[in-house]
Amino acid sequence: MLAKVVIVGVGLIGGSFALALKRAGQVSEVVGIGRHPEALARALELGIVDRITEDHADALRGADLVLLAAPVAQTGPILEALLPHLKPQTIVTDAGSTKCDVVAAARAVLGDRVHQFVPGHPIAGSESNGPDAALAGLYQGKKCVLTPLPENAAHDVEKVAGAWRACGAVIHTLSPDDHDRVFAAVSHLPHLLAYALVDDIAAKPHADLLFQYAASGFRDFTRIAGSSPEMWRDISLANRAALLTELDAYLAQLTSMRAMLAAADGVGLQGIYATAQRARREWQEAIEAGSLERRSPNQENT
Repeated sequence: MLAKVVIVGVGLIGGSFALALKRAGQVSEVVGIGRHPEALARALELGIVDRITEDHADALRGADLVLLAAPVAQTGPILEALLPHLKPQTIVTDAGSTKCDVVAAARAVLGDRVHQFVPGHPIAGSESNGPDAALAGLYQGKKCVLTPLPENAAHDVEKVAGAWRACGAVIHTLSPDDHDRVFAAVSHLPHLLAYALVDDIAAKPHADLLFQYAASGFRDFTRIAGSSPEMWRDISLANRAALLTELDAYLAQLTSMRAMLAAADGVGLQGIYATAQRARREWQEAIEAGSLERRSPNQENT
C-alpha cells in the first residue's frame, strides 16, 4: 500500500498508472504535477488524481513513489526540479521508451542519489494521448520492463515492481543497453515507418484521393502514427544509434525486395512473404497461448 504517489505527466501513461493503482486499492493519495495546467485540471476533473500542484516541494512531501510519465528528453530537467525536495524514502521511476539516455540523465542529475531512481518501461499504449485517454486496465497482462541499476537496493526495485504488478503488469528485467536494442527493432522502427508512410501519402498532390480509398490495411499499418509527435521525436533521437542500425537493415531488405520486384522475381518475393507470414503466425499463436506474456529468459521470478 502506497501512501502517496506523485505523477509527473498525467496523460495516457501516467493517468492509467494512477487509475490502476486506485482500482487496486494500493494508493491513498495521487498528486499530479506537470507542464500543462489544462491537462492537470482535466486529470483532477476525471478523478485520475486527488490533487494537483505546481509546487514540487508540496508534491514530494511524504511521497513514497514518483512516476515520470513525460517525454524522455524532459527527464533531466524534471529530476533537477525534484532533487532539492527529494526525501531519502522516496523512490523515483519512469515510463520512458528509451533507457540508456534516461539512465545517463539520472546519473548526471542525481549523482550519489541515483540509487533512488529505478528505470522502467511499461509495454502498453495507445495512439491517443492526454488524460481522457487514460484507462485503468491499460496495463492488465502487459509487460513492464525494469532496467535496475547496480546502485538500486532490492527493496526499492521491489517497490516499483509491486506498484506495476498492482496495475496488472507482468515484470521483466533487461539491461538498459539490451532494452534499447530490442525496442529499436520492435517499437521505434515501426513507429518511424508508420509516420514516414503517412507523411509521404499526405505530401502527394492527390493525397485526398489516396486517403479516400485507404482501407483497413492502411489503417492497421499506420495506427501508431496517431501517437504524440513530441514523444516519438524524443524517443527517435534518444535511441538514434540503435534505431539507425535497425533502419539500415530494413533499408537493405527493401533494396533487396526492390531488385526482386524490378526483375519480376516472384519466387524471391513469395519466399520473403511466406517467411514473414509464418513468423507472424507463430508470434500471434504464442501471444494467444499466453507464453510470450508469462515467460522470458530475463523475467523476474515471482
